[in-house]
Amino acid sequence: MRVAHWIRSVLGVAAAVEAVTGLFLLVFPHLVAKLLLGAAVAGVSIVIGRVAGIALLSLGVGCWFGRQEATGGWALAAMLLYNVLVTLYLAFVGLGTEFVGVLLWPAVVVHAVLTMSLGSAWSKSR
Repeated sequence: MRVAHWIRSVLGVAAAVEAVTGLFLLVFPHLVAKLLLGAAVAGVSIVIGRVAGIALLSLGVGCWFGRQEATGGWALAAMLLYNVLVTLYLAFVGLGTEFVGVLLWPAVVVHAVLTMSLGSAWSKSR
């Protein structure tokens, strides 16, 4: 029972982080791009940013409700995959491009911590 509660807690935190990020990206794509990547966005980049915001908000909401399963199920797997890939990609962006804003490395750390927590939850659910 304790493992199931821990899994729901970890998945809930990750879901909330992604939903809030998605909401900010949907409403304030300029601000998120500036803080995360240190770059201004215009034109089609705003549209793409808002679509990404919708996707993150949807992932967060889906995982928030999916956390009610004892093992987290597909919601846990989806959130783990997302965090593994976004951690790797944001680190690549930070190391290999000029797109580095004040929140890029903190975002990498947050996603790395979420990845480790979700990975631990996933392994305990098996």
